[in-house]
Amino acid sequence: MAAFLSILRGINVSGQKKIIMKDLKALYEGLGFSKVETYIQSGNVVFEHEQNSDTKVMEEEIRQKISEKYGFEVPIIVKIFDELLPVVNENPFLKKENIQMDKLHVTFLADFPKQEMIDKILTISYLPDQFIIAGKEIYLYCPEGYGNTKLTNSFFESKLKVTATTRNWKTVNELFSMMQRA
Repeated sequence: MAAFLSILRGINVSGQKKIIMKDLKALYEGLGFSKVETYIQSGNVVFEHEQNSDTKVMEEEIRQKISEKYGFEVPIIVKIFDELLPVVNENPFLKKENIQMDKLHVTFLADFPKQEMIDKILTISYLPDQFIIAGKEIYLYCPEGYGNTKLTNSFFESKLKVTATTRNWKTVNELFSMMQRA
């Protein structure tokens, strides 16, 4: 068995796409996942499944089951432990001075963006907000708060043409700890 993390985008936000975490846990267990554990109300689920499981297949199974049960679509990104380890250990903003930890975020991408899309987005300045694209993750530093940035999921999705969902740095670290315990 291996530990997996699924990150759902856009549930329980302003009363939209409401899913109770207890029900979400039961949905995952119904799909055959074990040791299912949720974290806060925004759709973070750590679970165990067979070591060689295909994350894209899992994303589709979860998405389809949520659509059947709740009648709405939810973008889902599934990560394995080895994908989250470098995210936690290699955040480039941690090496910079005067960084406020509560202003750090990570945007997870469903796929690798095309290089030409990355090149375009890097030509524009978004100060005081900063971002660094590293594979299928974008490290964000938003000194005025994530609620005030233009660097939202929708922004990255429109510019990079891939599904995106963002978590704050505290949540990323807690999810990593949960995966370590799984």
